Amino acid sequence: YIRCLVSGLSSLCEHLGVREECFAVGPLSRVIATDLANYAPAKNRKKTATGRASVVFVDRTLDLTGAVGHHGDNLVEKIMSVLPQLPGHTHDVMVNMAELTAVQAVEENQNVIAPGCLAPSNEASAKALWEALLNSKHKEAVMEVRRHLVEAASRENLPIKMSMGRVTPGQLMSYIQLFKNNLRALRNHCGLLQLGMATVQTLKHPQTAKWDNFLAFERLLLQSLGDSTMAGVLNQLLPMIKSSSQRTSDDLNPEELLILLIYIYSVPGDVTLDRDLGDVEEKVKKALAHVLSEESELSPLLQKITGCDSAVDLTLPKSQIAVNDVFMALREIAGARNLMRQFKSVYVPGNNTHQASYKPLLKQVVEEIFNPEKSDPIDIEHMSSGLTDLLKTGFSMFMKVSRPHPSDHPLLILFVVGGVTVAEAKMVKDLVASLKPGTQVMVLSTRLLKPLNIPELLFATDRLHPDLGF
Repeated sequence: YIRCLVSGLSSLCEHLGVREECFAVGPLSRVIATDLANYAPAKNRKKTATGRASVVFVDRTLDLTGAVGHHGDNLVEKIMSVLPQLPGHTHDVMVNMAELTAVQAVEENQNVIAPGCLAPSNEASAKALWEALLNSKHKEAVMEVRRHLVEAASRENLPIKMSMGRVTPGQLMSYIQLFKNNLRALRNHCGLLQLGMATVQTLKHPQTAKWDNFLAFERLLLQSLGDSTMAGVLNQLLPMIKSSSQRTSDDLNPEELLILLIYIYSVPGDVTLDRDLGDVEEKVKKALAHVLSEESELSPLLQKITGCDSAVDLTLPKSQIAVNDVFMALREIAGARNLMRQFKSVYVPGNNTHQASYKPLLKQVVEEIFNPEKSDPIDIEHMSSGLTDLLKTGFSMFMKVSRPHPSDHPLLILFVVGGVTVAEAKMVKDLVASLKPGTQVMVLSTRLLKPLNIPELLFATDRLHPDLGF
């Protein structure tokens, strides 16, 4: 997998016409960056390339808080998190388009209408809206959806009634319904209507309401970490672990509990296992194992985590084994930044004027790359591509030989090994624009992440390496 990735990245650099300097943050990134720096088939390309680029690899497991957190105020991220996955696709989702047809919404007709999706169409308005959704905050994005629908309806001379103020799902649906039974208008604006329907279905989805509940609990956890021990934080989670017979629609299911556990263990970094923490961990394990064993139906994720195809097969002992494996992985998550010196923490403690907060590792990396002092980064390692680079590194200890720096070149390729979220990509784009305008940045990754991806990558019995995201 690493060799395939390196080969693909080398082809990308050939297409861009650049010679790359490779840097790494984290152990797996170091392996990939070294392989790319010394990739033999690229030697001739590097001799003739006219452009230069820095490629910085960052391990996802160094900061899983950003991947499972709900602080990203981005509509696309919410759409991808709540709508069902498009079959055969890793990232795209299914958008139910039945309401724009005359087909009755009965169970036997469910598969008659092909689902819509997020993949951009050739329409100029759909492309423009997609860009706006990616680069705007939630509230602004919803207003953009309304504006594009109104403009499209006006162009088609549809009887639209303008309404200002807060945008509601009902209002957007009333605009979308104007296109119904008008084949020409449907054909002209099919891509736009798919994005509009995706927005409506996301705003109406019960999981969207839970998004705010997650955010509130995550903020509470950040505060609690400053005021109490890890054991105290886990104690707050205990009452939330409920079996399927006790749960209401507002309560957290097992997958959502796993997401919160990842958040809890990823934020503070390495934790000392004392008696109190050990006791609380055992209580959480016991409660979670009982909940899993009492599930009436296993989701695909729980099937992968437990190795059982049905709820009947999942006995309490099997559930306990699966939960023990989960907590072993959580311990590894907590210690992922142990070898870091500069990027050791993503947690900013609160004080009299500011609440405790989370500072993304990617943000720290980008700020260090574009630090005006341009000092040698401690945790962003340069990977040598041959004897010349090794000599430079060696001489720099005795002479004034400048080491390669990731901000040396006009193009920065930031590669997150293991997956990146839409909100993180936008954050990097905004950061670079404020720190060093004019620099071109490409954010690449092995996959686009949503919170439910992470438990599968970390805990599934058939996983390969959580950082690769394959």
